Amino acid sequence: MTDSDAKDQTTPAGSPPPAAPAAKAPAQVAAKGTKASSNGNPLKTRRRMVWSLFWGWIGIWCLATVRFFFPRTLFEPRTRFSVGYPTDFGIGVDTRFQQDFRIWVVRNAERLFVIYARCTHLGCTPDWKEGENKFKCPCHGSGYDSEGVNFEGPAPRPMDRAKVELDATGRIIVDTSVLYEKPKEGRDEFDDSGAFLTV
Repeated sequence: MTDSDAKDQTTPAGSPPPAAPAAKAPAQVAAKGTKASSNGNPLKTRRRMVWSLFWGWIGIWCLATVRFFFPRTLFEPRTRFSVGYPTDFGIGVDTRFQQDFRIWVVRNAERLFVIYARCTHLGCTPDWKEGENKFKCPCHGSGYDSEGVNFEGPAPRPMDRAKVELDATGRIIVDTSVLYEKPKEGRDEFDDSGAFLTV
């Protein structure tokens, strides 16, 4: 039996021989898998993105609402406070309260008074120069003597003095909401009873 006889027996006459089934290429399988998975993932990704944006927007508004109940405020130092007893101060200028309350406590042979540490030119805070025995404004060079009276620079008048009084226990109470002035012309308020303590 020849090979042609065997072919005739397995295939009908006139029909082409059957082709062997071709194996699917790995690249095609991978491409199909990628296409199927890419069809499902973008939808989930979009949903996640939309929900993330939505909850992010809700979170921002919640934070803004909570922040509304805590307004920004500036806490200024108290205007009425105690600085101690008259015996706590010696002759001269005491600068202990400059940082916290912007004042200097000054005592001379007869009086104790409080200078409000603000230059009368443009409102800067002068520095006490102990070696030169004067207050010197760092902004424009105004100079004041140890009692706050201007003698150099552009300052138009002496620095103001705060109200001082003794409480029931003998402590010095300073009130910087009440200031006494000594203008170039007009009434001198430094001799008012609230502008000093007799010591």
